[in-house]
Amino acid sequence: MRRFALAALALFIALPARAEVIARSDNGFVVRHVAEVTASAEDAWKQLVVPADWWNGAHSFSGDAKNLSLEPRAGGCFCEVLPGAGEKGWLHPRGGVEHMRVVFVEQDKALRMTGALGPLQSEALLGTLTVTLKPIDGGTRLTWEYVVGGFMRYKPEQIVPAVDNVIGEQLTRLAEKLGRKVSAVEPKPSGDEPKPQPGMESGR
Repeated sequence: MRRFALAALALFIALPARAEVIARSDNGFVVRHVAEVTASAEDAWKQLVVPADWWNGAHSFSGDAKNLSLEPRAGGCFCEVLPGAGEKGWLHPRGGVEHMRVVFVEQDKALRMTGALGPLQSEALLGTLTVTLKPIDGGTRLTWEYVVGGFMRYKPEQIVPAVDNVIGEQLTRLAEKLGRKVSAVEPKPSGDEPKPQPGMESGR
């Protein structure tokens, strides 16, 4: 397990930077990525909840994104099947992975999941990924914000940019599927005070 984590970290670091780490401390970090697409919020949502179609399989435990699934409901799992041997190994999986757990869902608008992704899973960390979809002229703005806190054995200067790159890559791949707009808004630091997230405005 530790060997896989180190291999995954190496894959993370090999990727080019995509966006910005907007906050970092000894106790955690926050990365935010934004992309604008030509697809409607409804169509963007339909694609978002099928990670097997756009997630990079290099950043999975099985090496194949087709083994990923996401249940867009409260308590739903962003999970991965680890197939057994042979061409029909998926019929007899050797195991599985829970990458994240859905804690908030509002169709076509927002999805929030908790979980430590990739090599972070072996550490004492809690991660929260909030995805928002906002209609704009000619399409939809997708914002991904991943907040991670707790204790880890990795050096922050290594793992934080690595996680930032991988989160950015997955959003980029999704945006390409949806028809990425050139005028994507760049992420901006949020300052000391966190901005309200979906569900907070109405007290949910």
